[in-house]
Amino acid sequence: MNRSIGLGAAILVLASVVLAYSTLFTVRMTEQALVLQFGDPRVAITEPGLNWKIPFIQNVIYFDKRILNLDSPAEEIIAGDQKRLVVDAFARYKIVDPLKFYQAVRDIRQAETRLRPVFVSALRNVLGEESLETLVRDDRSGLMIRIKDDFNTATANLGVEIVDVRIRRADLPAANSQAVFRRMQTEREREAAELRAQGAETAQRIRSRADRDVTVLLAEAQRESDTIRGEGDAKRNGIFADAYGRDPEFFSFYRSMLAYEEGLGSDTTTMIISPEGDFFRYFGDRSGRN
Repeated sequence: MNRSIGLGAAILVLASVVLAYSTLFTVRMTEQALVLQFGDPRVAITEPGLNWKIPFIQNVIYFDKRILNLDSPAEEIIAGDQKRLVVDAFARYKIVDPLKFYQAVRDIRQAETRLRPVFVSALRNVLGEESLETLVRDDRSGLMIRIKDDFNTATANLGVEIVDVRIRRADLPAANSQAVFRRMQTEREREAAELRAQGAETAQRIRSRADRDVTVLLAEAQRESDTIRGEGDAKRNGIFADAYGRDPEFFSFYRSMLAYEEGLGSDTTTMIISPEGDFFRYFGDRSGRN
């Protein structure tokens, strides 16, 4: 009897556990759920917590509540100025209406399959109206906002919201890039040659001006030097003349001493001359008389 009661209680507990497991389910913070009844969506649950469903009749599918990435392969796009561009971009989106999302695309993989061509179309529509300079330099952030708005408009019936669109890279195709590079290189070489020629011309002009200034300065200095030397010579001659006029005998003696110093001062000087000559007249007599 007791064994039958215990077995019945165990069966009852097990049935309760199975029933609770089949009835209750939990929605996490990063999830949102959709309750299906025989495959037909009934209730969308977007808040986390413990919920219930009818066991064996209803089942639950979960969708990510976080922001998801949508990558797209690089696309070749013709800009508004007819220049070809290779654009590498990506988008971020989130599921805001799980019921509409399930009815439109069922799951994430099919959603990305639907979203990629729409994303590429939005890129082509917006970038096809603008020039390369606008994309690369002038208003890149504004273009990304416009692409996001167009993308959101095109995907409004899918239950998703496009949070952000980013352009990783926007370059010219490889062949065009090489041609542009060669043209830029040629232009830079031409500019460099012009600058070098201008620099050489300026340097030559500066050197010519400097040579002229040096010549003028040297000529003026030489002129001043000759003037000062002439004035000094004139004063010296005047002093000599005055001294000769005052004492001719002393002046003659002084000139002879200078002649001795210049003529006999060097150790290598050899002179063959008669000591009786006029040159040595002060050697025999201090008055200079022979």
